[in-house]
Amino acid sequence: MTNRAFPATRMRRLRQADWSRRLVTENMLSVNDLIWPIFIIEGDNITEPVASMPGLERLSIDLAVKAAKEAAALGIPVIALFPNTPDTARSDDGQEALNPDNLVCRATRAIKQAVPQIGILCDVALDPYTAHGHDGLLDGETILNDETVEILVGQSLNQVSAGCDIIAPSDMMDGRI
Repeated sequence: MTNRAFPATRMRRLRQADWSRRLVTENMLSVNDLIWPIFIIEGDNITEPVASMPGLERLSIDLAVKAAKEAAALGIPVIALFPNTPDTARSDDGQEALNPDNLVCRATRAIKQAVPQIGILCDVALDPYTAHGHDGLLDGETILNDETVEILVGQSLNQVSAGCDIIAPSDMMDGRI
């Protein structure tokens, strides 16, 4: 005969019915966990498909403001901004990242003014600002880590000054945090 008493037998009463499983679940995904990515471009009333991500578009700042309003209305707490810096503003030293009036800073200010309750996440990396597309400053084929980190610090301060709430470093530089 089997002993069905605890602790020899542990009943699974919390998982017998759907309602009880939902009640005691440890992990739930809700709108509160979402971040809406917005890819931004220069101009007014402009959309541009992102070829590498079918279904996504780059938006000019005015349309990014509308998207942020929609995100807030849906209850999405945070948007993430990713600039597509024009080639004319890119350089080998990524100095546009330090421009307080660069694309991502202007978008951040415009969105915060229109939708002050939404959180704004900004990417910290130099690839949107360098002519070569790398995350770091280069000396020939050598990445200049310390010099790059200095610019990343300035970029972060620039974004926070514009109204960014979350700094999200995506580059691969050692010592950047």
